[in-house]
Amino acid sequence: MSLETVAGGRGKRVKAFGLETNYLEAGSGEPLLLLHGSGPGVSAWTNWRRVMPAFAEKFHVLAPDLAGFGYTERSDDFTYDIKNWGKHLLGFLDALELGPVHVVGNSFGGSLALAVAARFPERFKRICLMGTPCGKFAMTAGLRAGWDYEPGLENMKSVMMHFPYNPATVSDELVRERYEASLIPGAQEGLRNLLAKPSDDGETILSGMPEAVVSQIGHPTLVLQGREDRVIPMEMALRLATNMPRAELHLFPQCGHWVQAERTKDFIDLAKRHFSQGA
Repeated sequence: MSLETVAGGRGKRVKAFGLETNYLEAGSGEPLLLLHGSGPGVSAWTNWRRVMPAFAEKFHVLAPDLAGFGYTERSDDFTYDIKNWGKHLLGFLDALELGPVHVVGNSFGGSLALAVAARFPERFKRICLMGTPCGKFAMTAGLRAGWDYEPGLENMKSVMMHFPYNPATVSDELVRERYEASLIPGAQEGLRNLLAKPSDDGETILSGMPEAVVSQIGHPTLVLQGREDRVIPMEMALRLATNMPRAELHLFPQCGHWVQAERTKDFIDLAKRHFSQGA
């Protein structure tokens, strides 16, 4: 599949855990799975299309729309929780008959990668995490803005301004792209089921993967984090790097939540090197 032929994120489809699952595919070689984050208008397309061609030079790249996001089918029978998101992901890998894969998880996608790696370590080879929560933390203004989002171009731009360090990263094209994806029926459902409803009185406490769980994940792991991340605090990356036995941390100054957008070349180079190493 050529990404140039994809219309607004509609790629291939496969049945996974009972859901018609939309995904992008490119390249050949070792399989590399890209898992998008959460947020209004997020999908595999909006999260990954700008970096997929570079990874496709070396890897067989697959980027699914996770349940509740993008163009993957919504179902009243699907309960949004980390166990079912994990089953959907495993169903996707099984449907495509994929053995162990490398995986990049962005934010929520990183949490999902960790949840699957903890229970089914044989499904992954090497892991790369970006802006991934670990342990308990207070809901940030960026996450609150995403939960509160109602469709509109100006509303989308306001939400997206929480994500990068450099405001110029939020282009009119990107705002419109995310806004249009946010109009897909049920687009906010996955996000609002992922996060606790914000409290009107005091802090809202959220939970990433507990330190006790990630300390048992033995995969070689690359942790990437923007120092000025206002969505997932920098301390989350330090917890991952401290607790995961084979984790390597790269902290980027003057960078927010979108490492792949603000430090694109560094992200690609570091991830390619990481995934090209042995076990």
